[in-house]
Amino acid sequence: MPADTDASRVRIPPEERLVNLTVALMSTQIGLTKETVFTAVAGYREAGEDGVGRDALEKMFERDKQSLRELGLRIQTIGEYGDPDDLREARYRIPQAEYELPADIEFTAAEIALLNLAGNVWQQSSLSAEARSGLRKIRALGGDVDEQIIGISPRINLHDAAFVPLQRAIEQCKAITFPYLKPGESAPVERRIRPLALIEYEGRWHVYGEDATAGAPRTFLLPRIVGPIRVTREKFDPALRDGAGERALAGLEELAKRQRAHLEVHPGSEAALRLSRRVVTDDPPEQGILVPFVDLHVFADELASYGPEVRVVDPPRLRDEVVRRLEATWALHAADHDDRPGVR
Repeated sequence: MPADTDASRVRIPPEERLVNLTVALMSTQIGLTKETVFTAVAGYREAGEDGVGRDALEKMFERDKQSLRELGLRIQTIGEYGDPDDLREARYRIPQAEYELPADIEFTAAEIALLNLAGNVWQQSSLSAEARSGLRKIRALGGDVDEQIIGISPRINLHDAAFVPLQRAIEQCKAITFPYLKPGESAPVERRIRPLALIEYEGRWHVYGEDATAGAPRTFLLPRIVGPIRVTREKFDPALRDGAGERALAGLEELAKRQRAHLEVHPGSEAALRLSRRVVTDDPPEQGILVPFVDLHVFADELASYGPEVRVVDPPRLRDEVVRRLEATWALHAADHDDRPGVR
């Protein structure tokens, strides 16, 4: 059996083909024709060798170009020198100068180290196209980082399955729908929004956008999205994203100012360490501390996790939610204890 069979040929994943195309188009000054792309760029070359026809290769190339444009890359089409409108033998390139840092920008060794550290916080799959581009430019500066950064490099693990599809929808400026389950409700409600920004507040991720049902901006907590993100055909003006993150954070901070919990915390405990960073000092109580919060149920989850280290004085509803969680935990452990062999 010949070695070059469908079973033995190495397949190039679509995402790798996109990377290869990007590198090829950025590496040329005069541009590449389709013929050169189809015969020289890994992914296209293997498809042609597998018998994929010219029409299919051209459709693949058009889809890949669109994908790169949606990621923010500008693909330049160059016609014949004598007749620029003649695109029968068009050449394609990505102008490299547009993706280089301005010559007058300089970073110190410490600044480069911090920027690289910030970039390493993110899992590559969740890093936005703009952030990836910026990180590439910073690393392209070269030079050794002489100053040490003392501490640890945190890794943000995005357990919410909704994060990446939401980020892509924001980058592509497309409206989405998703099932959203509010606390205390038995069934999720389908929401349709124009997603404008992903924001992190108090260690939790939110998506901010224009809610079609409410006809107004709304912020949604990602863990309450209980089903797949469905991208619609509706597109919206990219200008709507401008300043969206700042507006969302301002709204959450304003809400937190109106909701404050009066807590008593054991000194030196983990609860004291974590909650002390968020204490309100403008109107302190005689005993205990005041801590602002945005979402009562999310905050109740956090407070219950500290166990006996913290006690809720006010508001009563927050105290009731914390007690309910502690009682549920106790009941669960009691049931597990009773199920052990020999226990009666």
